[in-house]
Amino acid sequence: MNPLRQHRRILTASLTGTAVEFYDFYVFATATALVFGELFFPKSSPEVQGIAKFMVFGLAFIARPIGAVVFGHFGDRVGRKATLVASLLLMGASTLLVAFLPGYADAGVYAPLLLCILRFGQGLGLGGEWGGAALLATENAPKGWESRFGAAPQLGAPLGFLAANGLFLLLGLWLSDEDFLAWGWRVPFLASAILVGIGLWVRLNIAETAQFREALDRAPPPPVPLLALLRDHGGAVLAGSAGVVACFALFYLSTAFALDIGTRQLGYPRETFLTLQLGANCLLALGILVAAWLSDKSSAGKVILCGAVATVGVGLLYSQGLAGSTLSVFLTLAGALFVMGFVYGPLGGWLTTLYPVSVRYSGVSVAFNAGGIVGGAVTPLLAKAMNDAGYGSQIGYLLVAAGALTVLGVSLARPATEAG
Repeated sequence: MNPLRQHRRILTASLTGTAVEFYDFYVFATATALVFGELFFPKSSPEVQGIAKFMVFGLAFIARPIGAVVFGHFGDRVGRKATLVASLLLMGASTLLVAFLPGYADAGVYAPLLLCILRFGQGLGLGGEWGGAALLATENAPKGWESRFGAAPQLGAPLGFLAANGLFLLLGLWLSDEDFLAWGWRVPFLASAILVGIGLWVRLNIAETAQFREALDRAPPPPVPLLALLRDHGGAVLAGSAGVVACFALFYLSTAFALDIGTRQLGYPRETFLTLQLGANCLLALGILVAAWLSDKSSAGKVILCGAVATVGVGLLYSQGLAGSTLSVFLTLAGALFVMGFVYGPLGGWLTTLYPVSVRYSGVSVAFNAGGIVGGAVTPLLAKAMNDAGYGSQIGYLLVAAGALTVLGVSLARPATEAG
């Protein structure tokens, strides 16, 4: 039997949960670009609004490594399945509650404070999500299929993005600007409850991974997996963190940041730019699938290296492409997201090789989310500050730097042995 069909329940659980998590995460990103400045920071100038809302957006990337430590601890000691259910619940609750938040006009400074708390909760949940989903897939993969199985959670990103952006697009087409600002933006946050319910149902009906069960039979888990990880595999954590920077930088400069610039500075109607991004998102899914297949035929590290070099090329063309015609904008976004598939699609197959099973949940989660701070929080914030200071034509150099960091990380990484 084909391995994909044989393990379809495991792969579905890995894909579905991650799609829900990324839907939740990107619903917030889209609302950040479209409405959060006016709703939660109305007394600030447009420039300060922009910085403030992207700082709130970036809070989740500070929370994600904390979530990686917390959920990694239990994932390595208790198991992958229970930890994944807990991370999904935290993420879902944080997202749903955003729908009920008052704006600054109703609650004053408490409104942005509550927004920050819920964004932090989102980050905590996602900090434990991706690593566990990657392990769920790769630790059940037959030999030679690790990257293709590991691509299952990666495909959750374009699916979650498609659902989030598509719903915002439909609401924008159906509602007036006044209705959208008054209540329409809350609908995608409410819809998260349905998706989380589906994700929970799928994950509660799977078994623990075979590799984790075998590791428990050989030896008890370390009392504090994080300490064992940093003591014995600190270099692998640094290399893994650097290796994921490019995928985060490409994604958030092509989505949340580009949407903000496109609608507020370049003059595109909201629905037009969302449509361009939805089309470009298809190239992300294609890039993930191609890269995963190539990774199993060669190696995940080699494919990520190729994608990192291509990220440098995207960076050299990014600013000019975004400032060009509508076709130029689409090709820039599509090219960036296709290249992202090559630095993102093989990550599940690559990162899991850097750490032994006993600390793998912690290692994969910490590395992935620590790199996310640089690529997903610092990079869009720097891009926004550079644009406001008149250096918009040089924003692409941030992608050049991100690509170089990923080249360095992958080049220095070495596979782990089970002996540690």
